[in-house]
Amino acid sequence: MTDLHHRYEQARALKLSLLANGLFLGVEVAGGLIFGSLALLADAAHMLSDVGGLAIALVAHRLLSRPSSARHTYGLQRAEVLGAQINGILLLAAAGWIFYEAVHRVGDPVEVAGGGLVAVAVIGLLINIGSAVILGRSKGGSLNMRAAFLHMVMDAIGSVGVLAAGIAIIVWDATWVDPVVSIGIGFLVLWSAWDLLRATAHVLMEGSPRDLDPVVVEDAIRADPAVEGVHHVHLWSLASDTPALSAHVQVAGDRSLHDAQIDGQRIEEMLRERFGIDHATLQLECDPCEEIQPSHQGPQT
Repeated sequence: MTDLHHRYEQARALKLSLLANGLFLGVEVAGGLIFGSLALLADAAHMLSDVGGLAIALVAHRLLSRPSSARHTYGLQRAEVLGAQINGILLLAAAGWIFYEAVHRVGDPVEVAGGGLVAVAVIGLLINIGSAVILGRSKGGSLNMRAAFLHMVMDAIGSVGVLAAGIAIIVWDATWVDPVVSIGIGFLVLWSAWDLLRATAHVLMEGSPRDLDPVVVEDAIRADPAVEGVHHVHLWSLASDTPALSAHVQVAGDRSLHDAQIDGQRIEEMLRERFGIDHATLQLECDPCEEIQPSHQGPQT
């Protein structure tokens, strides 16, 4: 599948999920108010962050596809990482609201209509699972798509919790289960937010892609018969699923510029095919470059 087609499929998955969850959000808020369920309203708060998150993911995805310019020479590929980070912050806010409301209700449970709770939870579970499947099939290595997928998975788990609360109320009249389930949902939301924020921070801090070992990549370059040495290797991500590399490569023997260019092209093709690195910048050298001393160091005595 080409990158263009893959991104089209990702945009389509985001649009379908946004439409389905946007419609259900209204149903869940109405159900929470009508049936007096905090679990439904807590799940609706999470759903609100889902809808906002999906909208952010869709906007970020469109920015990702914009061509490079003189101002943004790599294009706007980091937009999807920023979109994922905003989603993580939204999840944190949703978790905070859930905890606040649930703690107030644990000591003072209110009357909840269990039957209505179950009906809304079943509809929500079906929508969450369907959205998660659609997003999961097209997410690839994108943090932006992963953020949207995590929203759906967490909401599906939340819907299961709401369903369990509804059954407990119907069978045992246990209205206290409603706020307790809400707290459980809050912890799940908090966990997904932390995981997402940690991953986006890693990309923004120019960390090595988690699925690529810099030592393995360096050894693969050094294994080329024309290479005598490799140093100053830097491996990072432009977007969460777009790795980039720069390195100084010392070529063997007294080679012409033309031969060195052929060697460089061969190494770049290997990096593309073996590691998926399309953005590789290689500085070819006939002799090893000297280490440059930091400017703050004084003269040696």
